[in-house]
Formats: sequence, structure tokens, C-alpha cells
Amino acid sequence: MLTIKRKLSILFIVCSIAAIALSMFFVNVTISNKFNEYMVEIQNKRYERIVSYFQQLYKKDKKWTKSSGIEIMHEAYMGNYCVTLLDKNKKVVWGMNPADIKYRIHLENMKVKNKGVYSSKRFPIKVSGEIVGYTDIGQYSSLLMSEDDLSFKNSVNKSIILSGIVALVIVMIISLYFSREFAIPIKQAADMSVNLSKGNFHTKYGEKSTIEELENLRKSMNILAEKLSFQDDLRKRLVSDISHEIRTPLNVLENNFEAMIDGVVPVTKEKLIYLNEEVIRFGKLLNNLNTLKEFEDQSMKMNFKMVDLAKLAAEICSDFQMEAESKNIDMGFTAAKGYKYIVRGDEDKLRQVFINLLSNAIKFTQPGGEVAVKLYLDSKNVNVEVTDNGIGISNEDLPFIFERLYRGDKSRHKSEGNGIGLTIVKNILDLHNAEIDVDSEYGRGTSFKISFKK
Repeated sequence: MLTIKRKLSILFIVCSIAAIALSMFFVNVTISNKFNEYMVEIQNKRYERIVSYFQQLYKKDKKWTKSSGIEIMHEAYMGNYCVTLLDKNKKVVWGMNPADIKYRIHLENMKVKNKGVYSSKRFPIKVSGEIVGYTDIGQYSSLLMSEDDLSFKNSVNKSIILSGIVALVIVMIISLYFSREFAIPIKQAADMSVNLSKGNFHTKYGEKSTIEELENLRKSMNILAEKLSFQDDLRKRLVSDISHEIRTPLNVLENNFEAMIDGVVPVTKEKLIYLNEEVIRFGKLLNNLNTLKEFEDQSMKMNFKMVDLAKLAAEICSDFQMEAESKNIDMGFTAAKGYKYIVRGDEDKLRQVFINLLSNAIKFTQPGGEVAVKLYLDSKNVNVEVTDNGIGISNEDLPFIFERLYRGDKSRHKSEGNGIGLTIVKNILDLHNAEIDVDSEYGRGTSFKISFKK
């Protein structure tokens, strides 16, 4: 089985060889055709020149003799073609022997059609519109090329081959570089996925990539590793946390009842009220767990209707006003008048969202602090912000605050709560197609922003 680097390298190189070979072939064919066309044109001009030469010669001498234009024989011999002069009755005045040029060395190197087959063309010689003779021009190939012509054509072919080889080497180097650029991040991602499958969730995908998709893959894999690591820790803590949350009220009840039975603690109304509060707290925990299960099983029944968020938020802020005052916390509510903050949703479930957020805001804000609820509109959404200047949330805890039973920093862990409230908030808002964003700074406060589509 091939590695992705080797496979990409082979793919790039094979494609490059095919592309370069095709390019060399088409360039060679094009240059050869153009060169042959050029040589044909030169050859036709030669024919015209020879005919014109004999015309001028006849105008001068007024007749043909054995020596008429015989000096052209040398040029014809060197050019590998034969010339024959005929009078107007087509009788030979003089002519060259084709055998004299048949075995010339450079003729053998000509890669042309019909090489070795002698053929000739006859052209009339006209003077004053009257045919005064003929000339036959023959050769052993359809196209004649001199040594210089052959040398030029061979040089061009060699240059094409050399440029193809150089291009192939360059492409191979570039291919190896880019295959490495692709292969290394993908290999790291594959290695990381193997480690994740083995339960090693603390592995990191460290090397950045200049390719956007691979860089997104790197970031996603690191986020996945963090999520899996958190889920693994959460799984290990789940039984312990649930048992702790359940055991605490049971221990309180058990110890107090034993003390009452043994007569150590008297049975009073205040004591019974306290124990009843523990029972209620225990019941709330079980109810929250059951609610969360219904959300996750998607079996929660929703009663959607048009809800006035401004009215709902104002009512809940009023309900929490006394609790805020008892902690000397300034609670404010603002919503610009003249606008309708109407959304479609389940009023009871949305009430639970605001209750959970305000309860947390007051719980984690120190006496003398501030909690603010603000409603406003933008072009697409109805927005609600719940802001406090409490203890805040650390950066490492922020991505996980909506996970069930998550309680991050020690200050929050010591406070009353079971880590389910924000999970329920997120599930309710998901069912309303609403988004919730968190902006928090440790020690400075937290702001939750909920966006409902109009």
C-alpha cells in the first residue's frame, strides 16, 4: 500500500510527463509542418527563378545552344536536383544525369516523403507569350533540404527534447514539494485520528499549513481532541458528580433523622422546614436531570405561540428583584419603547431560560455588583443580553459551559448548583432556532447574548 506522499508524487509526475510529452509532440509537429511549408515555398521560388533565368537567357540569345544556361548545372548539383533544358519541340538541348546525385551522403539524412524515388516537374519557358522551350527539374524526394537545413531542423528537435527534459526535472521537483505540502498535514491528521481512536485525547496537531482547507482540518482536529478529552473527563466524573449531588441531600436527611430518632436533636418546625428544603433541592436535581434527558431524547413537548419577550423578561426581573436587593445587587432592565419584541416560542421554556440566566448572574455576582437585562432589535434578530460584573469565566472553561454537569473554576464549584442549568438553556434555545453567545473575562464579569430570529 502506497503512502499519500508517494501516491501524490507519482500522480503529479505521471501527469507532468504526459503533459510535457504531448506538448513536445504538438510543438514538434507544428514546427516541422511550418518548416516544410517554408521549404516548399523556397523550392517553388527556386523553380520560378530557374524558369525566369531561362526566359532572360532566350531573350538575349534568341535561340538554344548546348551551352545555354549550362552554368546552372553546378548550382543544381550542389542543391541535389537535376535540370534538363528542352526546345519548344520538347527535344533535349542538354540535361543532367539523375544518377550523379542519387547517392550523395546528405540526401540519405533527409527525413522526407518519397526519398529515393526520382520525380520531375516540367515548366514551360515563355517569351512574349509564346512557348520557346521547356525545363525539367527533378529530384529524389518531394522536398529538398541542404545540410544547413537539416542541421537547423535537428537543432530545433534537440532543443525541444532538452527543454522537455528540463521542464520535467523542474516539474518533478515542484511536484515533490507540493506533494509534501499536502502529504505531511494529511499524514499528521491520520496519525492523530489513530491516536484519538486509541483514547489518546491529549495529542496535538501542531504544524500549521498554508492551505486553507488543511489548516481548517488542523484546527478542527485540535478542537475535536479537546472535546473528546473533555467528554472523557466528563464521563469519568459523571458517576462521581451525580452520586455526590444525590448523596449530599440524602446524607443531610439521614443524619438529621437519626439525630431526631436518637433524641440528640429536637423535632422542631424550623428543623422540619430545613429538611423539607433539602428534599425540594433533591427533587429539583432529579427534575433537572429528567428534563435534560427529555431534551436529549427529543421527547420534550413544545407549545409554540407568539411571545412578548419584553413583557416576559420584565416579569422575571421583577421576580428576582427581592433576591438581588438581599445581596445588595443593582438589577436593571431596559427595552426601547415603541418596538415589538415578539418571537414564536414556548413561553414556559423561554421563562426557564431567563430564570436560569438571571439566577446564575445573581449567584456569581458579589454584593454591591450589577446585573442588567437589555432587549434590542437589529435587522434580522430580536436580541437579549444578560450581563453581570461577577466573578466571570476563565478562558479554558468558556468552551464547555453548556456541557452537562460542567462546573469549571473552584469559585463556581463551591457555589450552589449542579452544572445542568446552562445545558438546559442551550437545549431550549436550540429548539427555538436561537443562538446564544458568551463573552466573559475572569474576575470582570459575564455577558450572555441570545438572538431570536424575527
